[in-house]
Amino acid sequence: MQNLTEFTANATSHKSLSVIIKVCAVIPFFCVFLCCIAVMLHIFASHRHFLDTTRYILFAYMMVNDTLQLLSSVLLFLFVMGQVKFAIVYCAPLLFISTATFQNTPLILATMSLERYVAIFYPLQCPTTWRSDRIWIIILSLWLISCISPVIDFSIGKHDPAVDVLSTPVLCKNAVVNSSPIQTLFKAAVSVLFFAVVAVIILFTYVRILLETRKMRQDRVSVSKAMHTVLLHGFQLLLCMLAYTHAITESLIVLHANWRPEDIAFFNYFSFILIPRFLSPLIYGFRDQSLRGYIRKTFLCCSNNVKPCVRGCTTAF
Repeated sequence: MQNLTEFTANATSHKSLSVIIKVCAVIPFFCVFLCCIAVMLHIFASHRHFLDTTRYILFAYMMVNDTLQLLSSVLLFLFVMGQVKFAIVYCAPLLFISTATFQNTPLILATMSLERYVAIFYPLQCPTTWRSDRIWIIILSLWLISCISPVIDFSIGKHDPAVDVLSTPVLCKNAVVNSSPIQTLFKAAVSVLFFAVVAVIILFTYVRILLETRKMRQDRVSVSKAMHTVLLHGFQLLLCMLAYTHAITESLIVLHANWRPEDIAFFNYFSFILIPRFLSPLIYGFRDQSLRGYIRKTFLCCSNNVKPCVRGCTTAF
């Protein structure tokens, strides 16, 4: 009996330590991400010319989308780690925002690729929809497309009759709220469709842009930057799309490691949800010369934290 008590205590202690480690790994990533996003959005709001350029508008839209996605997913993560239970009526909006913004990310990547394609191949005859004052039409369309999937997902699901949507407390995660076989099949079909369409669009546009860049001028520096951008976009898209294959990655991990299910789920969440969103501001922000200059000056001003620096930075802008 004493050995059983000690074993139970050790298991509980190990589980508590695992939860603490996971939370301590997620929160710093989330805080650094919010810091980068806040700086870039502040720069956009302070300098009007960024909001007059379609490329930067799409970038700002991607940052807002990723912020909503990470905020909702981190809240869900903390609720699950803390075993916090509440009614489905309060859980569903969080799951809806998390799913819709997650589906929206690859659509934004494809749209940004198409924007670069239009800017290079139609510089003098840019379609009306792609102008900075009309880009909201495309952004609204992306939101509608990304919201269709979770709406259908919640509609076709069959909830447990014993669970009252308004009062029965449950763990707020997809496996509990959306668990029917038809929902699993629908999610798999949507994931394959999104992966195929977005991958084809990005591959087509960037290959065409790269070929056009080589044809327009033999500038090895520009060609090298274009190739690096292609690799970075492809890497980010790969990380985003790997999240759709979590069932496969979970099976592979189970075959080669004795991990617990919650540890496997955390590995997928950290690798395929957090890291791709963390890379977004790095890929698009810090590689852009205009933004990089403003970011450097903003951090210099914050580090010095004196008024003369603020005046100097303002005049430099």
